[in-house]
Amino acid sequence: MTDLSAFQHPRFARLYERISAESERRGTAEHRDRALAGLSGRVIEVGAGNGMNFRHYPDTVTEVVAVEPEDTLRGLAELAAATAAVPVKVVAGHGDALLFDDGTFDAAVLSLVLCSVPDPGHFLAEVRRVLKPGGELRFFEHVRSRRPLLGVFQDTITPVWSAIGGGCHLNRDIAAAIGAAGFEIDELDRFSYRPLKFVPPHAHILGRAHKPGQTK
Repeated sequence: MTDLSAFQHPRFARLYERISAESERRGTAEHRDRALAGLSGRVIEVGAGNGMNFRHYPDTVTEVVAVEPEDTLRGLAELAAATAAVPVKVVAGHGDALLFDDGTFDAAVLSLVLCSVPDPGHFLAEVRRVLKPGGELRFFEHVRSRRPLLGVFQDTITPVWSAIGGGCHLNRDIAAAIGAAGFEIDELDRFSYRPLKFVPPHAHILGRAHKPGQTK
């Protein structure tokens, strides 16, 4: 079995359980709806966290395979899967070494996860591998601000923030990483909002991309 010990952040996981509920009320739920609208077929969600996306999947999705390495969050995701409107299978694993064959899934979902992975390029390459040719990637992530002063501030505090926030990086250029991993971006919306009352509004991206090639 894959060793997941390096991915355990139980204190952060318990905090995330509380703050994610507030974030949903402050607009994140609507962004999840936008990110997942129109999906169909078999979907892999990598870094599913506590399963906040599950209730937002449309009924055209035949199955969601939700991969989560952190034990506490995965347990919460299993509870969320039990009441989801679509079939959801929660599995232990991490995005750096997905235990699935090439071309297994019709679509992949990455939601507020690329900020915290050790190597976004490798992570995205694995996601691309398990997608069918022509398969779709849906993403909803927070990113480095284009405002110079705020961007520098994010750069400055990211080491401390990452240490206390489960590895979260505030200053990543996620869109560039998606393109560099071989995806073609079809739609990209960049916006700012305030998901928590104790943090200032910050930049996010939401969109869709695809793995080049003909759908089998």
